[in-house]
Formats: sequence, C-alpha cells, structure tokens
Amino acid sequence: MISIGHQFLPLTSSQQIPMHSPTHSRRHLAQPKSRQGAVAVEFAVVVPLLFLFFFAGFEFMRVAMVRHTIDNAVYEGARVGIIPGGTNAEVRTEATRILGTIGIDVFNLEVEPANITDATQDITVRVTVPLDRNTYVPANYFLGEEMQRELTMRREGR
Repeated sequence: MISIGHQFLPLTSSQQIPMHSPTHSRRHLAQPKSRQGAVAVEFAVVVPLLFLFFFAGFEFMRVAMVRHTIDNAVYEGARVGIIPGGTNAEVRTEATRILGTIGIDVFNLEVEPANITDATQDITVRVTVPLDRNTYVPANYFLGEEMQRELTMRREGR
C-alpha cells in the first residue's frame, strides 16, 4: 500500500517490493545433509590429479633445463678446446663448470682427442647425463633414460 495524503492505495504486482527475511536467505546458504560428504569426495578425486600434473610439469621442466645445459656445456667446452693452446683438461673443466650451474653432478664427459696438439684438426665433446639421477623429484617418466649431446668443431689457427 502506498500512502498519498491520508489515502492508502494498493500496489500492483509490478510495483511490489520484494522482501527478504533473514531465515529465507540463511536457508539457501546451509547445505543439505545429503551434500555434506561431497566436498571431501571431490577433494579426494581432484587433489591426486592436481599433484600428478604439478610433479609431471616439474619433471618435464627439469629435463628441458638439463637438455639446454648439456647443449651449452658441449658448445662452451669445444670452444675452449679449439683455440690455439687449448687442452683436454681445460675443455673438461669448462664443460663441468657449465653442468654444475644447475646441479648436474652425475654425467659422463668425453673429449676427443685425448691429447690436443697443434696438429689436431677437430675437437669433439660428448656429454651423457642419466636423467633419473639429475632430477629434483623422483623420476617417473624418464626412469632409466639418458640424454646425450655431442659437438665437433674445427680448431682455429690452422
């Protein structure tokens, strides 16, 4: 009803003001008893999948880091060996230093030839890294796998 002066006029259905009672709104917020365990079940189903994707992404990220670091190690090691006066020990030291930047401590490093002389034409550096021994988390996807990179460069000053 609307009061105009001393008269009260009834409201039409399009003019009625909705009224919300506190008990009405609380009733919608409370969950029915049949849904009380649904959140726990949904959590139990979703969390293992979330962890699976998280750790898989972490492992694949680490393998990508290892791959790029191995590429860089063979390149930098070969660069040290191709300059005049470069030695096998200097090549090994540089490649090991590069591999150590991301914590790769288990690897196999080969430098050919074993003795670099002025007559040596090419230097080959080969690095092999077992992936399951150089990951942050226990390896699942790359268990028993190895990554190998090799680079051959012609010596300078010939």
